[in-house]
Amino acid sequence: MPRPNDEVAALLREQAELIAIVGGDAFKARVYEKAARSVAGYQADVSTLDIKGLRQIPNVGASIAEKILERFQEGRIAELEALRERVPAGVRRLMQIPTLGPKRAMMLYQDLDIASVEQLSTAIGDGRLRGVRGFGPKTEQNLLAGIELLRTAGQRLLASAALELAEELIASLRPLAARIAYAGSLRRMRETVGDIDILVAAEDSAPVMGAFAQHPVVGSVIARGETKTSIRTATGTQVDLRVVPEQAWGAAMVYFTGSKEHNVRIREIAVRKKLKLSEYGLFDVDSGELLAAQTEEEVYGRLGLPWIPPTLREDRGEVEAALRGELPELVAERDLRGDLHTHTDLTDGVATLAEMLDAAAARGYGYYAVTDHAPNLYMQRMSDQKMLAQREQLRALADSYPKMAVLHGTELNIDPEGEVDWPPEFLAGFDVCVASVHSHFTQDEAAMTRRLVRACENPYVNIIGHPTARMIGRRPPVEADLDEFFRAAAGTGTALEINAYPDRRDLSDEHVLRAKRFGVKFAIDSDSHAVGHLDVMRYGIGTAQRGWLEAADVINTWPLRELRAFLRKGR
Repeated sequence: MPRPNDEVAALLREQAELIAIVGGDAFKARVYEKAARSVAGYQADVSTLDIKGLRQIPNVGASIAEKILERFQEGRIAELEALRERVPAGVRRLMQIPTLGPKRAMMLYQDLDIASVEQLSTAIGDGRLRGVRGFGPKTEQNLLAGIELLRTAGQRLLASAALELAEELIASLRPLAARIAYAGSLRRMRETVGDIDILVAAEDSAPVMGAFAQHPVVGSVIARGETKTSIRTATGTQVDLRVVPEQAWGAAMVYFTGSKEHNVRIREIAVRKKLKLSEYGLFDVDSGELLAAQTEEEVYGRLGLPWIPPTLREDRGEVEAALRGELPELVAERDLRGDLHTHTDLTDGVATLAEMLDAAAARGYGYYAVTDHAPNLYMQRMSDQKMLAQREQLRALADSYPKMAVLHGTELNIDPEGEVDWPPEFLAGFDVCVASVHSHFTQDEAAMTRRLVRACENPYVNIIGHPTARMIGRRPPVEADLDEFFRAAAGTGTALEINAYPDRRDLSDEHVLRAKRFGVKFAIDSDSHAVGHLDVMRYGIGTAQRGWLEAADVINTWPLRELRAFLRKGR
C-alpha cells in the first residue's frame, strides 16, 4: 500500500500540474509543488495529523493543510476534482511525456484535438505537427523518444516501490514460513522490475497461499495452486509467490533469482559435468542422486564456482570471472563513511541543517557534506550572503558532532558552456563542490560533451552529480560522447556520482561498468532533500554492485584524510 505521505504528495503534484494547464497562477502552482516535496519527505504520517500538525510541515500553509485533512475525512479534495473536470485525462497523460509541458499539451488538445499519447504519436507520423509553432523536426524526434520512454516505464515499477511492496508482503507472511525472501530482478537490484517474485520455504503451503491471496494489497488473484499463487495488486503490479521444500531453498533461490541468461550459463556448466540443475536441486543425470540444494553456496560450489552475488548475475562476464577466481569484492552499504550530496531547507530540501546533521550522525557517518544549490538555479534564490551564513551556522554546529566531520559544499549548475555559478575565489571556500546539469537537456552530443568535459576541467569541481541527468521513465539521458567524458573525469581527478535516488540511479550500472574501465572514481550519494531520503543509499549501492565496483573505487568509502586529499584535486 502506498504511504499516506506519498499519496498526498501525488495529489498535490497533480493539482500543481492542473493549475499550470488551465493557465492558473504560476506562483500558486509552485506552492503546491513545494508542498508536495515537503509532504513526501516528512517523517510523520500525515494521515495522523490535525491542522496544527499539518501546518508544521514546511511549505504547507493553512489552505493546503485543510485540503490534506479533507482528503482523509472526505476521501476527496473538492478543488482538485473540479480541476480534473476542466482538463481531459489524456492531456494530463500527455504532460508526462518528457519535454512536453502543460502549455504545449493544452495547445495540442485545443488546436489539434489531440487528447492521448496514441493520438500524438499518430499525429507526428502523419505530419500534422509540421508547421505548428514550437514543433520542429527535433521536437518531433524528442517527443517520439519520450513516448517510447513513457510506454516502457508504464510497464515497470521502480525498484524502491517494488521493494516496499515486497517487504510489506514478506513481513505479513513471515510467521507462516520457515524461510522467506524476494528473488528475481528485485534481488538483482535492477532499476525497475516487471513483477515481483517471493520465495517461501514451508512444508504446508496452504496457510501461506491463503494469507497471500487475502492480503489487503490484492486486487485480483490471477492463479492459485499448491506451489505457486499469482496476484495483481490494486495498482496493477503482479506478484508471484512460490513455495518450495526447505531442503531445496538454495537451489530455488539460484533458479528464481536469475537472470535467465545467467542461469543458462551455469546450466551449461552443469550439463558438461553430467549434472541437471532445477529449482529443486542439482542432480546427477545418470543416478538421479541429489548432490546440492540447501544453500546457494552448495549449488555453486558443486558446479566448481564460488558463490556469485545476485547483483552480478546478468551474464556480463561474472561466470568467467568466477572460474578464474577474479570476482570483485563488491562495495557494500557498510563501507560508506559518508554522504557528499545533500540538501536542506535553505534551498529545496524540507529539513533544517540541524535535522539533517542529526540524522547523518545517527547513521554513524564519519563525514557528511551539505551541498545546497547555487544561485544559477534561480528558483532557489541562493545568494553569496545566504551561503556564507549557512557556512557559519554549520561551523557553529560542528562541535556537536565529535565523531562526524561536517563538510560545507554546494551543488553547482553546469551552464550550457560548461561554466559554473561562482568565481574561483568563492569556490575555494567550499570543502566539496558537486556540479550538475539542471537545464538545456537537449543540447546536441558535441555541445553536451564539451559542457561536461569543461566542468571536469574546473579545478574546483570535485564530483559531477547525476551525470546523465536522466529521470527513469520521465527524462532520457543527455546525449554525450561518454567515452570522452569518462576519459576527462579520470584524467582530471573528478569523481562521477552514482545518485542513489530511486528515480535517478544515475550513473546507470552499464555506464558505471564502462566508466570504471577508464579509471574513473565514483561517489555514491543520496541527493537527500529530507531526513528519510538518507535511506536511499541501498539503491546506489545496488547500482554500484551491478557495475562491479569495489570499495576502493568509491571516494566516500575512504578515510577522511584520503578523501580530503582527493577533494583538493591537485590545487
